[in-house]
Amino acid sequence: MKLDEPVTGGPCWTELGTSDLESAERFYTELFGWRPETDPRQEAGGYTVAHLADAAVAALAPLYQESQPVAWNVSFAVRDADAAVAAVRAAGGTVVLEPMEVFDLGRFAVVFDPGGATFQLWQARTFPGAGLFNAPGTLGWVELLRRAPERARSFYTAVFGWSVSTGGRYARWGIEGADFGGMITMDDKFPPEVPSHWLPYFAVEDVDDTARVTAEAGGSLLMEPTTVPEGPWIAVLRDPQGAVFGVRAAETGG
Repeated sequence: MKLDEPVTGGPCWTELGTSDLESAERFYTELFGWRPETDPRQEAGGYTVAHLADAAVAALAPLYQESQPVAWNVSFAVRDADAAVAAVRAAGGTVVLEPMEVFDLGRFAVVFDPGGATFQLWQARTFPGAGLFNAPGTLGWVELLRRAPERARSFYTAVFGWSVSTGGRYARWGIEGADFGGMITMDDKFPPEVPSHWLPYFAVEDVDDTARVTAEAGGSLLMEPTTVPEGPWIAVLRDPQGAVFGVRAAETGG
C-alpha cells in the first residue's frame, strides 16, 4: 500500500467484530504481536484497541447485535460523514448506521455499497485512525470482492473520487495514483452464499510462518501462501471464530 498514513478517501482503520473477544485477543497477539487495551468506559462496550509499540493499529470488539457477523471491517476517512452518507445514497448505496458521535474521537457511519459490501466512514476529530501502516502486524492493503465490478467502479469513484487502474482480472484502487487496495471479481469458485465484502490484508514478515501459526492456533487457511502476478506473497486465513483476513509480505511502499 502506497499510503503510509490516513488520508481523506483512503483506508484509515480496521476493526474486528468477534463472538469471543478474549480468544481473539490471544490469537492476534500471538499472530501479530499486538498489545490490546480495552476502553474501560461502560459506553465503549468492550472496544479494544490493538497497539504495536505506541501506535494504534486495529481494533477488536464484541458483537453488538445478533445479526452482526463475525468479520473484519474496513473504515475509510472522510472530511464530513454526513456529506459522505449523502454521496453513498446518491450513488446507489444504503445506510446501515447514520452518522453518530464516538466520544471526542470522531464521527462514524456504516454503509452498504450497491453490491452489499459493508464498509465504514470515519470523520476524525481527536483520533485520525491507524498510527502505522505497511509494517509487520499492521494494515497493508484492502480488497473488495464482489460480483458486479463495473457498478463498483462507478460507485466508489463517485463517493470517494478514487482512481482505478486495471491489469487482467484485478483492478487497483488509488488516490491520486497512490494505490491502497484492489478488487477481485467473484466467480463460480466462490460459493453463492458468500456475499460481497471488503477484506483487510495485514503486512507480515513471513507469510508461510503466519499461515502455520494460524493453523496451530485453531484458525484455518482459505488460500495457501502463494504469489500473485507482479505482486507480493499472500495468503487468506480464517481466525478461530470465523473472521477472514489476508496477509501479505511486508515491503517498502506496499
